[in-house]
Amino acid sequence: MGTDQQLLRQLNKLRNSATLIVGIGNLLKGDDGVGPLVCEQLAGKTSAELIDAGTVPENYIQPIIKKAPRNLLVIDAIDFGAPAGTIRIFEPEQLNSHAFSTHALSPRLFVDMVCQSIKVDVYFVGIQPAQTQLGESVSPQVSQAIQQLSQILAEVFPLEE
Repeated sequence: MGTDQQLLRQLNKLRNSATLIVGIGNLLKGDDGVGPLVCEQLAGKTSAELIDAGTVPENYIQPIIKKAPRNLLVIDAIDFGAPAGTIRIFEPEQLNSHAFSTHALSPRLFVDMVCQSIKVDVYFVGIQPAQTQLGESVSPQVSQAIQQLSQILAEVFPLEE
């Protein structure tokens, strides 16, 4: 599938660099839980540091600043008008006009606060949700995207031997 290769190519640029992956989302709201679910899938399978920020990424601003990663990958459900389960990488400036976060606090604001304190390259990895209603389960398309993204990230940031 072309998307896999394109995503792998984009993420491969980050290989062998200090990368922190932050998952954002609410597990009680169906596809909105993508960030924490990707972190769960990657636990013990990647050299990248993981933070499951759940619904309160602002609580992790200081820990991220202290870790001072070279790259920050923020994984979240982002409504960018694509078919459910589509994975796309955004740079922070793209989020204002092209995408809609499912959270009250803008992930862009969260990242801007981190970037005021440290020099870090930030990438948002958005998965297009199908459903984000309270009590819903993860849709099949998004579940497949979570598996796909987790596999690619584990390949790009392999455990060090």
